[in-house]
Amino acid sequence: MVNGVDRDDESVGSIFNKRYTIIMTNSPHILVVGGAGYIGSHVAKYLHNIGERAVVLDNLVSGNAWAVNHTPFVQGDMQDQMVVKTIVNQYNVEEVMLFASYINVGESVHNPAKYYQNNVGNMIQFLDAVKQSSVKRVLFSSTCAVYGDPLTIPMDEAHVKAPINPYGRCKSVIEDCLLDFEKAYGLTIGILRYFNAAGASEDGELGEIHNPETHLIPRAILAAMGYISKIDLFGDTYATEDGTCIRDFIHVTDLAEVHMKVLELCRNNSTSISLNCGTGHGYSVKQVIHMVEKVLQKTVPYEQCSAREGDAAILLSDVQKMNDVLNWQPQRSDLKTIIEDTWKFYKQNEDKLSRIYGQPRDRH
Repeated sequence: MVNGVDRDDESVGSIFNKRYTIIMTNSPHILVVGGAGYIGSHVAKYLHNIGERAVVLDNLVSGNAWAVNHTPFVQGDMQDQMVVKTIVNQYNVEEVMLFASYINVGESVHNPAKYYQNNVGNMIQFLDAVKQSSVKRVLFSSTCAVYGDPLTIPMDEAHVKAPINPYGRCKSVIEDCLLDFEKAYGLTIGILRYFNAAGASEDGELGEIHNPETHLIPRAILAAMGYISKIDLFGDTYATEDGTCIRDFIHVTDLAEVHMKVLELCRNNSTSISLNCGTGHGYSVKQVIHMVEKVLQKTVPYEQCSAREGDAAILLSDVQKMNDVLNWQPQRSDLKTIIEDTWKFYKQNEDKLSRIYGQPRDRH
């Protein structure tokens, strides 16, 4: 199943009884694995907008077919080596961006087997398929969870890696695996450690829809819109100004641009790099709630709960390396813009929300 643009020559092939539309081309493409997911779809759209050729691979377990509108799309599994090798060969893939991952930290604690199988096992199957191919550069969607509890605030890239949950440990394992592949197979690696991706495309086309939704900003907006009854506020006695946790949010469009900046760096220098992706500025849970209420002019219902085990009071990214190496600053990552863009996306896509949550309750 494919949505394609700028097609050179088109043919239809069959792999293990699955049908794919394959573009026969000599033009190098960037393979975006997990490109129907939240961050991957924004990156794929950004690549299209700046004139880069890309192809998306996604099995749609947690991604959405409607999120892939501008690039060729193959529905398939990343661990299916025959599918991967066919895409790499037919699209002359030289660069890969890896977004396919389960992301629910709490679920990873209760069902670690699921996370190690997918986030580690399937990822290694994919890397094995491309390690001695036309692929030269690999960018990996990692996380600040590889650091574990902060020993210093803000955290820089030299912070010790000591993840405290299976989700973070899985990401740390793949980071190490990629660096070993760099040495053995000559790949250039870019590791991007996200803090908290948020927001939606400015035009309202793409945004964050998970089922269930676990992230603070979308949950606060969904509660204000009446799609969920409330949000839980975990802890109000932290050593912060208002007693709630502080987190570093980066707009998903800024994050998409960071990926291209890192890829260009890898192209020019053939040097692997690890970078934090955040802003270095944090907002508390209550600040997020108040900003949602201000932007939407609606109340966010919440219930005060006890603090969750393992939640640090403050998680902030040291972005000095990102700013220096990329000579770049985020443009849309202030809290108001993040919330405005997310709300615009939700208003334009209430049909999608209703299919998940039902009709919204009235909120004033």
